[in-house]
Amino acid sequence: MITESKTRRIEPDITVVEISGRLNLGNSLMSIETSILRLIDEGARKLIIDLTGLDHIDSSGIGVIVSCSGHMEQSGGQMRIAGARGSVAKSFDLVHLGRIAPVDPDVESACRQMAEGAASV
Repeated sequence: MITESKTRRIEPDITVVEISGRLNLGNSLMSIETSILRLIDEGARKLIIDLTGLDHIDSSGIGVIVSCSGHMEQSGGQMRIAGARGSVAKSFDLVHLGRIAPVDPDVESACRQMAEGAASV
């Protein structure tokens, strides 16, 4: 299965990157990492990685998510993971990804959490 990603904006300031297919070692992984880091460098400060369509992730895919989360944190923004299911969700549980980047069941929940976080600041 081919890895695909799409970027969209919701609300005034939330960027959503939808990733589908397989997130594993290879050129598509490097391309996705580069595009996410570019979004952060260009000023995105509220980012949701939507993995609803992701069927598989390996350790290098998890590493990219961790790296992007760290880059976002250093840039003063927040990043959330949404929609992980099946083996992807199990992999995240196994490595305790939620300690690094908050994991939400869907994009709507992630948006709500970002809005609540902004309101409490």
